[in-house]
Amino acid sequence: QLHRHAWDCAIHCVGFATRKIAGVAKPNIIITCSGGVITIKTESSFKNTEISFKLEEEFDEITADDRKVKSIVTLDNGSLNQVQKWDGKETTITRKIVDGKMVVECVMNKTVSTRVYEKA
Repeated sequence: QLHRHAWDCAIHCVGFATRKIAGVAKPNIIITCSGGVITIKTESSFKNTEISFKLEEEFDEITADDRKVKSIVTLDNGSLNQVQKWDGKETTITRKIVDGKMVVECVMNKTVSTRVYEKA
């Protein structure tokens, strides 16, 4: 189950069709950790993505909308905080558990998008 708030605003940099498809997609998010490497898999009818990283180490990422970014993820007070940088732009993605649900907040240019994921 997925709830949306200002999601279209947060992904305004992609094409119209991509925004509409991504806005209605109901992805499954799988987060695993093995040997200090965290993997986040996103599976949906729109597109599947996967990133693997070590905390506090910069890595290259190709996003679901095909941007090539430099990312770094930290763990602060139980939240995974990811910063993506590309072409002089920056997005911050915060993932945290609230009341048994994963709340994902994306901030770009003072626009905030929030999605709430429930366990399947």
